[in-house]
Amino acid sequence: MSAEISLTALDGLPLITADDDLVALVVSASTANGFIPRPGDVLVLAQKIVSKVEGRQVCLNDVQPDPDAMLLAEKTGKDPRLVALILSESVAVIRSRPGLIIVEHKTGHILANAGIDASNINQDGPGATVLLWPGDPDASARALSGALSDHYGFRVPVVINDSIGRAWRMGTVGHAIGVAGLDPLWNQVGERDLYGNELRVTEPATADGIAAAAALLQGEAAEGRPAIWVRGCPLAGSPGRGAKALLRPHAADMFR
Repeated sequence: MSAEISLTALDGLPLITADDDLVALVVSASTANGFIPRPGDVLVLAQKIVSKVEGRQVCLNDVQPDPDAMLLAEKTGKDPRLVALILSESVAVIRSRPGLIIVEHKTGHILANAGIDASNINQDGPGATVLLWPGDPDASARALSGALSDHYGFRVPVVINDSIGRAWRMGTVGHAIGVAGLDPLWNQVGERDLYGNELRVTEPATADGIAAAAALLQGEAAEGRPAIWVRGCPLAGSPGRGAKALLRPHAADMFR
């Protein structure tokens, strides 16, 4: 196993718009940055550029809130149109208070506002615009991984990440919301520790670790680095599972 992990941000990617060829842009930027991918390298892409390519941008003026959205908007002090979108992207409201709505997204992830926000989006139009998550981030990752693998001639794992808050902790951390080409969990049960003790429950969330590391380079403001190559990360297990494997089943959730 490698004793070193390196991360390379792709500078010079253009501002992404709907229907752009994201794979072609990543390949071009990788070449321009002098980065030649090798087998085992992982590409991390910020959710926002994937959502933009997939046309997930919505103008709030086009949203008509229903009574449920109006009621929750009054309770939380949020724009009723935004609340309507949050509800449409969710299967359940977990908690709410003034200024905050925590939901279970359609994908199963628990997060604020269903991941909808307006940062790093052009607001030059006549009305405020927000960006939704990809409809199926795992499917998006599979499509991108497949196209990149075809181009480079070897498997290129892809992780789509977004910054998400955590219960009982301040701040946000990059989470894997879409995964393809690597197992998001590294099952080490049965291995031995330094003293020969058998590991019984150890299962690092490899994809989340990759997502969090990449988020440090991507930044949250005007950094303009949504694509990160990760080299040297241990990859283990079958590549067949997506980010859904990271979600704790409801039956094992002790806090809802």
